[in-house]
Amino acid sequence: MNTLIVLSVLPLLLLFLGLYKAQKALLPVTIIGLLVALGLAVAQWTSTDEAQPIYHGMMLFNNYSVAFSGITIVSTILILLLSRGYFEKISSHVAEYYAIILFSLAGIVVMVSYYNLTMLFIGLEIMSVSLYILAGIKKTDFASNEAALKYFLMGAFSTGFLLFGITLIYGATGSFGLEEIRNWVIAGPSTVSPMLGTGILLIIVGLCFKVGAAPFHFWTPDVYEGSPTLITAYMSTVVKTASFAAFLRLFYECFQSVSEFWVPALLIITIITLFIGNITALYQQSFKRMLAFSSISHAGYLLFAIVALGAASANAVFVYATAYSIASIIAFGALILVQQQSGSDSFDSFNGLGKRNPFLAFVLTVAMLSLAGIPLTAGFIGKFFMFTSALAHYKVWLVILAVINAIISIFYYFRVIIAMYFKSAEAQEVQIPAAYSFVLGLSALITIAIGVYPTLIAYLIK
Repeated sequence: MNTLIVLSVLPLLLLFLGLYKAQKALLPVTIIGLLVALGLAVAQWTSTDEAQPIYHGMMLFNNYSVAFSGITIVSTILILLLSRGYFEKISSHVAEYYAIILFSLAGIVVMVSYYNLTMLFIGLEIMSVSLYILAGIKKTDFASNEAALKYFLMGAFSTGFLLFGITLIYGATGSFGLEEIRNWVIAGPSTVSPMLGTGILLIIVGLCFKVGAAPFHFWTPDVYEGSPTLITAYMSTVVKTASFAAFLRLFYECFQSVSEFWVPALLIITIITLFIGNITALYQQSFKRMLAFSSISHAGYLLFAIVALGAASANAVFVYATAYSIASIIAFGALILVQQQSGSDSFDSFNGLGKRNPFLAFVLTVAMLSLAGIPLTAGFIGKFFMFTSALAHYKVWLVILAVINAIISIFYYFRVIIAMYFKSAEAQEVQIPAAYSFVLGLSALITIAIGVYPTLIAYLIK
């Protein structure tokens, strides 16, 4: 709870600093505040995980919440370290941007810690409203305005599905509390009632919109491409991690006993998501748009943990989300640097990068290998967890489909590696600021460390 308080007060402090023109203090104060919030979150970690719901069952800060709050805060710190000088090029009112990002992070902490459906909705809306603004912060850029409008319209539409589903769940069970819903579902009739079944399916639709799963993914490529690259990095990592944490907590806590009803629908969504994300990414000429479709395919892999729901699902989602977030931060950080130098986000912009800047090419190679799931990277460990959970619950055919999609993804991830090392270009050397060197180097080191020693994070959540 202290973490949430810090994340709620910190943006107000930043707004006051902006009011008094203390521009240089904004980033240091933000990073220090996030480190304090991270420390307070870690302090709530318990060896037995016997945390109890608080505020009349509204919130539950257990190890699950601490783990996902921790990875979202760490990812936000890494992304904001890349922001020095970035927001200043957009507007002189920089404090507002940091404040809005932190407000969205406060909503994310609520999303990963809720124990009542009303708190899920509140956290989701705090996060979403902030993101609608962040997507359109380039006021004079038509693409940014279009991204914000599309995100708002599709987000509001999906929220309607989610809210209607929550209403039907309340109508069937008589409660918004996860514990009460679970007890009602377990003690209820063996067949799922029409009201409960419709509520579950509507919630699946609403949450699949939020995570960018097909066929509810249509907003994702345009919003990711039109938004400022730093904001796209935030949406692709922190927001996706929080959305899956909320998705998993709801279905693990409440609907596991009736999984035979909703799993077939989610299984179809998972398979469609994998193929649409990977096949469409093959045809992209923009690196940023490729990452957008790539994020859709990774949503498909993350859905494996919910389809094969069990005690190991939380660890599987945590490991995969961590690996994906760290690798994506490297990819978007490298994209920002290349865009600033070349003015383009096409694959050709990376031509000859291995000679122009060997360090940047190396860390981006590590990120691409991790996203492709190549051994000795964190991405391989994440996919291993997902495939293992699928094998434990389903036939081999499901894992074969996933492996086929992983092979497809190798083609478009390796396009970047081929461009960097096997194509030449007459372009000047890409300069890397110190903050970028630190973030990209640290992220690459973490990616390799988790790939070599997966026990570092593999079994944190029990």
